[in-house]
Amino acid sequence: MSIVLFVFAVILGIAGIIGSIVPGLPGPPISWAGLLLAFFSRRIAESGNEFTLAFLFFWLAITIVVTVLDYVIPARFTRLAGGSKAGSWGAMIGLLAGILFTAIGMIAGCFLGALAGELVFGKKDFSASCKSALGAFAGVMVGTGIKLIATVTMLFYIIKP
Repeated sequence: MSIVLFVFAVILGIAGIIGSIVPGLPGPPISWAGLLLAFFSRRIAESGNEFTLAFLFFWLAITIVVTVLDYVIPARFTRLAGGSKAGSWGAMIGLLAGILFTAIGMIAGCFLGALAGELVFGKKDFSASCKSALGAFAGVMVGTGIKLIATVTMLFYIIKP
């Protein structure tokens, strides 16, 4: 039974990494579910389980923070690049709309949403709007990077004996 749980834990860990890149799959929560299965598989096997409940709750907190940041960072980067509230909202709306499509749709949606928000509602010229949209793009890349770091680390703890 513990081997089956361990195999599913590894599968969830790998799916979490894929979900960090592919829209529609919540990568960090999937990886955390893998950590949880690894915890139970080691309990059943009565092996030297280094996982504690505190460890699991620590990674649950990281999972929640990373998941929330993934939606907040693009809007924040838009603001840091000189964008207005309209650009930040456009980035968030475009990101959410892009989730319905591929990862490229998510990135393009964030970029185009920030661009449209700045052009239409922020009343900025094209150059300033592009700068804000590039900030949104950078935010998506940073958010994806943070998710990848978290999920790869969780997979490491799943596999680590």
